[in-house]
Amino acid sequence: MTDDKVTAEVIALLARIVARFTKDYEDAASAQDLTTVQAKVLAALAEPMPMHRIAEKLGSERSNVTGIIDRLEARGLVERHADTRDRRIKNIVATEAGRGLAGNFQRSLSFAAEPLAALGPADRVHLRDLLERMVGEGD
Repeated sequence: MTDDKVTAEVIALLARIVARFTKDYEDAASAQDLTTVQAKVLAALAEPMPMHRIAEKLGSERSNVTGIIDRLEARGLVERHADTRDRRIKNIVATEAGRGLAGNFQRSLSFAAEPLAALGPADRVHLRDLLERMVGEGD
């Protein structure tokens, strides 16, 4: 830990935010009869994606992703399509039902929207910029 009181407070606040977001995420997924991992996959499928990229996004083993995709496919939420350039590669595509469920899921994530609405536009931009700097995407 750190001796800097403000840094310790920021770390504690971030931990509370993560815990609240995780709970909201789990509740939103459950309301759509999805596991959190299934919800993450559907949310990531804005465009067709090969399974190895899904595994990278999830930080998961490809074999685990195969099982997740199998369960989503059995529910009619995704389909496997051969890649047009390399037929050995299977792209995962959300079906209309899968896109609808993903949209319902994302709209039901209320945790972040409510507290952010209490901030003015300039504060939200400033917060976004600070968070980008923290994660290294503002470079």
